[in-house]
Amino acid sequence: MVTIDQIALEVIRNQMSSIAEDMGVVLRMTAFSPNIKERADCSAAVFTPQGEMLAQAEHIPVHLGSMPASVAAIIERFGTEPEPGIQYAVNDPFQGGTHLNDLTLVRPVHGAGRLVAWVGNRAHHADVGGEAPGSMPAHATRLDQEGVVVPPMVAVRDSVWTEEFIEPFLAATRTPTERRGDLAAQLGANEAGAIRLAALIERYGASAHQGLSIALMTYGERRMCAAITALPDGTATFTDHMEWKGDLIQITASVTVAGDELTADLSESADQVMGNINAVRAVTESCLSYAVRVATDPTIPATGGAHRPLRLVTRPGSIVDAAPPAAVAAGNVETSQRISDTILGALATFAPDRVPACGQGTMNNVLIGNDSFAYYETVAGGQGARPKRDGQSGIQTGMTNTKNTPITSLDTHYPFTVTRYKLRRGSGGAGRFVGGDGIERGIRFNEAATVSLMGERRLTAPWGLSGGGDGAVGEDWLIRANGDRTQLPSKCTVEVEPGDELLVFTPGGGGWGTPS
Repeated sequence: MVTIDQIALEVIRNQMSSIAEDMGVVLRMTAFSPNIKERADCSAAVFTPQGEMLAQAEHIPVHLGSMPASVAAIIERFGTEPEPGIQYAVNDPFQGGTHLNDLTLVRPVHGAGRLVAWVGNRAHHADVGGEAPGSMPAHATRLDQEGVVVPPMVAVRDSVWTEEFIEPFLAATRTPTERRGDLAAQLGANEAGAIRLAALIERYGASAHQGLSIALMTYGERRMCAAITALPDGTATFTDHMEWKGDLIQITASVTVAGDELTADLSESADQVMGNINAVRAVTESCLSYAVRVATDPTIPATGGAHRPLRLVTRPGSIVDAAPPAAVAAGNVETSQRISDTILGALATFAPDRVPACGQGTMNNVLIGNDSFAYYETVAGGQGARPKRDGQSGIQTGMTNTKNTPITSLDTHYPFTVTRYKLRRGSGGAGRFVGGDGIERGIRFNEAATVSLMGERRLTAPWGLSGGGDGAVGEDWLIRANGDRTQLPSKCTVEVEPGDELLVFTPGGGGWGTPS
């Protein structure tokens, strides 16, 4: 039994978090692609031997909330006695992943001859094969159309990639050199995390480390229980919608607070569709964790302990708990935004002084490529106004936390030119506090390419709260070299030629409070 005071607990908590932060730094600094190096589309974390989240960096919510499922899938497949010098990989959404672009690499950490922790990182690879560059074809109805599927497997043994993993992964992608560079960065990030964690364990001792880990988990659980207890008991229901081929697909969350437990029931959400907006349960779990932290106390340590008082109810085969072989590429990047919006809409009943109006509610995914390059970016938009403050403009919101790719980097790496990049003034919703503005971005193509768009909030506006107005919906336009203009649907794959231009206008955030 380890007795630990508050100061020591805070010290060890920050030490653990700093290991995850350092892993993220190594990953970004050594990555090959602008998507990871510049945009920071990656996340890192430390886990207990049982696979629960022990510490994470402040990276991407949809990555971090779902990464425990990847570790759990590896433990289920290989057990809790892995050999040293090994690393595992997985991207299969139905075996611990989220969508195929997000490859998770997990490494066991040993101390005193036994497993004492896991370190892991997840990185979005800009292309993993499939029927369109960027691996998010808008027409996909099955997972195998989106790229190479990596079930839980041994990817590295004694610092060497296994043929079982590396050969099919590189054979599938259109950009094998870039993939090799990003994979090496992922491997190095885990090694750096393992070295730092092993040094920390040696300092405290393996048994003491186990006790400290238990204390951290218990502390997170107590903090979350206290935060939930501070909410009024009751049930609130909220419904929002995804956009699919002109139709609205229902997502409903019924949130119940009872003492120190919170249950989110999404079983009334629509069935999964013949398309790629289906989300697996791990994604929905991450949305629940994120939304509850927003509505309670974001300073609660994001450990597995903090998740213990939360209950998620879903219906297998639904859009929030998809079953194979469904396509899921946009489920991770778009449906996650709507799930978190919906849960927050219900939580506003319990915490009206904390929950903001709806943010842009989309990642505005833009994928461009051909047989020689693959570009991926999520374009920022308006943040929803907060109960005491305006929303921020031109910022990533909700389940993502990436940066933009600098224009200078785009000009260096890709055969297109940025023609427009500015705030979309007046797109935020009116209110006592106004929603943030979206962005206008233009890209002119210098060579033929395939463009895929995965966006939302083109039909349904980001909603305001407490009398605030809605934010503006987004728009996407293709201007051909001859001047012809076509408004594109929110999800599509189109061919472009030199001289064509793509315009993306992202949504604004909703307003909060009745305008004065």
